[in-house]
Amino acid sequence: MDKKRKKKSSINKKYPATRRRPWHILLPSIDKPRTVISAPLVIVYGFLALIILGTILLVLPISSKSGQATAVVDALFTATSAVCVTGLIVVDTGSYWSSFGQGVILALIQIGGFGFMSSATLLLLIFRQRIGLQEKVLISESMGLTQLGGLVSIIKKMAVFTLLAEVTGAIIFYIRFSVDNSSGTAIWKSIFHSVSAFNNAGFDIFGNFRSLMDYQGDALVILVTAILIILGGISFFVVSDVIKARSFNKLTLDSKLVLTATALLLTLGTLIILNAEFSVPDTMGPLSVTQKLVNAFFQSVTARTAGFSTISMASVTDYSLFFIMILMFIGGAAGSTAGGIKVNTFAMLSTTIWSIIRGKVQPGAFGREFSTQQILRALTVIMLAILLVVIVVFLLTVTEEFRFINLLFEAVSAFGTVGLSTGITPLLSTGGRLIITATMFAGRLGPLTLILALIQGQKPAGYRHPEEIVRIG
Repeated sequence: MDKKRKKKSSINKKYPATRRRPWHILLPSIDKPRTVISAPLVIVYGFLALIILGTILLVLPISSKSGQATAVVDALFTATSAVCVTGLIVVDTGSYWSSFGQGVILALIQIGGFGFMSSATLLLLIFRQRIGLQEKVLISESMGLTQLGGLVSIIKKMAVFTLLAEVTGAIIFYIRFSVDNSSGTAIWKSIFHSVSAFNNAGFDIFGNFRSLMDYQGDALVILVTAILIILGGISFFVVSDVIKARSFNKLTLDSKLVLTATALLLTLGTLIILNAEFSVPDTMGPLSVTQKLVNAFFQSVTARTAGFSTISMASVTDYSLFFIMILMFIGGAAGSTAGGIKVNTFAMLSTTIWSIIRGKVQPGAFGREFSTQQILRALTVIMLAILLVVIVVFLLTVTEEFRFINLLFEAVSAFGTVGLSTGITPLLSTGGRLIITATMFAGRLGPLTLILALIQGQKPAGYRHPEEIVRIG
């Protein structure tokens, strides 16, 4: 008996409890490699899954007013446009889709505008699920933040801000729409239009592809829509910074650049569009001076990725089309519902160019210097965005037979997730629709995922090569 105890004791010493395992675990084990999906890919897959789900729902006969199934290409185009908050459409939202279909589109707009990761986090919070470190990393990267602390609080505040803005807008719209519509119709139009405007989506349910052209003389509808677009386009972070600081001098450099560049672009856009369309019979010619000013301002606002229109874009001058394309390409602020290369990027590079012209060694603004890495990333985003637009226009010239400026306008509108069109979107071929669909997806996620990939792929160099001068100019 003592021998058995001694033998057992020796075994316990040789193989402690923490190391003893069942016999099948003692067999040679092979560690399975873990497949780690990067944050950019998670965001891409999330948006892609949402688009596929939206496409399936919109294909169903219940989604159309005719009760017939919708073509897959048209459903895919519409779902992508809604998720990417673009607003380009191949079928009229108000007259083609049923209440169910319009509801699906509205849900896609809300989730796409709020952001996939932010929306997913909000759902987890609603169902009282724990937010882990990995989820926090994904959220922070999707919103362009550097800190992990307080993310849940930020998401909650964003949700409250979004809900407050949309409800306020819907109430004001109801006051106006209830005059011409029944109570139920007015409520639905008010909610749909408010959500679409705040998320810079550009979808409307007024019918006949007319957007807001029937309200070009209604200052209330135009200005409230413009305010919602601006609030959604400058981002919650800038609005929150303004509320906290209450003084321009106390704002962060990012907020100062966004607000300054936005004000300059809106002013310049208003003056140029007003001058170009002042006497054009098919656009602003018949309007009063006050109405012309309001409409010119609105077109300057909506060109920053919203997509609504109070005038026919097919009738505007080429001069206006070209300048609107510049506004669409720039877009709104980073971390907002808007698209484009982002006004932050544009402002930083414009200031950098101005600093270099003035002979400054280190570019900066408002008493702060820019990081060299940020400047290089911003330059990379702009150059790749230009390359994408060039490729898309080239492909459209092969598949379509419209004027070059119309195709260029369509490509920039899709990339900037704007939704403005010269009227050629419903006339695009199947190939053209697929090209624009891919462009909307790339425009919504391209700059964001590119920045995240650049940050994740950045590795400290163990050595540096000698510098050498390259001739410039």
